[in-house]
Amino acid sequence: MGIRKLLLPITGSAAGEAALATALDLARLWSAHVLALHVRVDSRDVAPLAGEGLSGAMIEDMMSATDAEGLARATKVRALFEAAVAARGIPFGEPRPGEHGPTASFAAVTGREDDLIAQQARLSDLTVVPHAESPDESSSSDALHAALFESRRPVLVAPPHAPAQIGQRICVAWNGTAEATSAVGAALPWLARAEAVRILAADEYHRRGPAAADLAEYLALHDILAEVVTFRPVERDVGAGLLQAAAEFGADLLVMGAYSQSRLRQMLLGGVTRHVLANAALPVLMSR
Repeated sequence: MGIRKLLLPITGSAAGEAALATALDLARLWSAHVLALHVRVDSRDVAPLAGEGLSGAMIEDMMSATDAEGLARATKVRALFEAAVAARGIPFGEPRPGEHGPTASFAAVTGREDDLIAQQARLSDLTVVPHAESPDESSSSDALHAALFESRRPVLVAPPHAPAQIGQRICVAWNGTAEATSAVGAALPWLARAEAVRILAADEYHRRGPAAADLAEYLALHDILAEVVTFRPVERDVGAGLLQAAAEFGADLLVMGAYSQSRLRQMLLGGVTRHVLANAALPVLMSR
């Protein structure tokens, strides 16, 4: 089965525009539906943050300003999305049963962003999020973690700039973990249609589990020919070595498991996932 539904959390930032272009290009590639989800702040959540010393009228004014600002931003983001959809000739509206072809729709909802993204991601084949370390996209990491940890569905982290193509030359970062296995499973439709596939492995990256050669044999059963290449860390940084190996292959998609260690340990010690999220210039398909 291919990809039929894409979820795109959308905010209107520059990094978000790159993710928007990426998601719409994927919709055309897979003849899929894109749901752009814009989450507005609930003004009722602002009141407890106001603190003491404010009158009821002042709090009401603050809540009204929050609602007005949220509505204006949602209107702007929707116009941005509709313009991008129209520029690509993608029909706007819900897909009809039995019809195949790219479609797009927009939803503005109010509530907690991480919770609403996770709920929608559970019934999406793929969630597309902006580059996680973009300085103008403070919520992208929250969207990424919500989709990864709360939906258990794959996520595609868009690069800082929309790529010319996705999925023709694919690198699979393999370390034998359950997370890497989940990512490979999510990537099977991509791998089946790719022009070239390379499995990247390293002693410093591998954990307890099947070897890269075992993965190659497994993919061969799916009629996917993949070569195994061993990469080396760059200045003792496994993530840097992984990205360098992907660049040398000319990869336009990197598949990898996310956070094989705990998220707290990754934050304290760094880690391959964190380095890739901060520095990848190509789309990264992640799962856990």
